Amino acid sequence: MRRTLRARICLPALLALTTVGLGSATAAADTAGAGGNPHPGITALPAQYSLHTALERDLGDRSAGSYLDAESGELVVTVTDAEAAEEVRATGARAELVERSMAQLRAAMDTLESRARITGTSWGIDPSANKVAVEADSTVSAASMAKLRSVAVPLGDAVSIKRVPGAFKKEVAGGDAIYGGGYRCSAAFNVSDGTARYLLTAGHCTNAASIWSATSGGPEIGTRTGTSFPTNDYGIVRYTDGSQPAGDVDLYNGSHQDITAAADAIVGQSIRKSGSTTGLTSGTVTAVDVTVNYGDGPVHDLVRTTACSAGGDSGGAHFAGSTALGIHSGSAGCTGSSGSALHQPVKEALAAYGVAVY
Repeated sequence: MRRTLRARICLPALLALTTVGLGSATAAADTAGAGGNPHPGITALPAQYSLHTALERDLGDRSAGSYLDAESGELVVTVTDAEAAEEVRATGARAELVERSMAQLRAAMDTLESRARITGTSWGIDPSANKVAVEADSTVSAASMAKLRSVAVPLGDAVSIKRVPGAFKKEVAGGDAIYGGGYRCSAAFNVSDGTARYLLTAGHCTNAASIWSATSGGPEIGTRTGTSFPTNDYGIVRYTDGSQPAGDVDLYNGSHQDITAAADAIVGQSIRKSGSTTGLTSGTVTAVDVTVNYGDGPVHDLVRTTACSAGGDSGGAHFAGSTALGIHSGSAGCTGSSGSALHQPVKEALAAYGVAVY
């Protein structure tokens, strides 16, 4: 990590929110926002975040999720009947009739959960394909792959399986960022409950220590007040050094992005990840409702993206413009400019701790 960032972290404005991905070869910082990925994704508009959330809530099982069309940028809402399609069109969004409902896709994931919980695998919903997208990393043996495929066969084309390089893992490492319990992580977003200020990071980081510093062996900057891992992957640290840190994210080019809102990511949208190892990288959201089977237990309801990350990026920020989206959890690494980074949706963590971005 850059010495300039270390100096900034030591200031009362602590981490202008460093964030990064996990477990991959170091990626070059990307300040252009496209990350070099073949499909850089679509910029999501504030109105699309709101509509996406409202329609999925109102339609319930009559929808199998939403995504952004890669060509037009339209919000596409999948539906299972004509009446639901009319409701979607009335809002100005595009309706797409699909074969499988959200309940059917989740039933397929339940089958995988009960019969194929294999370390090194992950699965989540890709609404653009109306399928459960399964990934198996390089540590999954031939015998385990055979078992995974045998479980998937009765599920038919509701499930797709692909191999990914690397190994799904949480990404903590030695170096610069936030330190606790002998580990290095990254901070995601500064938040407030109206009176006190906190930072959000990964739960597998806050599980490791209650006292956190901005430099290795440095003075305390904050104390853990909450942690959740596995099942979830978020934790919260209250500032105890009297600082009033800004609510922004480090772009690793001498500038920072102010964060003013939080939302749930939409498949097909572009995102950026900021972290203490790989700096700023970017990618596209490819799946939601993702379960990843780490060696020490599964984590559910994550978001999968193509952003690159590496060890030490755990807890970093996933965001789009001024909107906070997620807290970096882990990855199977990065091939070229395309990774498989996973983030914990930030809105769940905000609700759990009764805090807000500012």
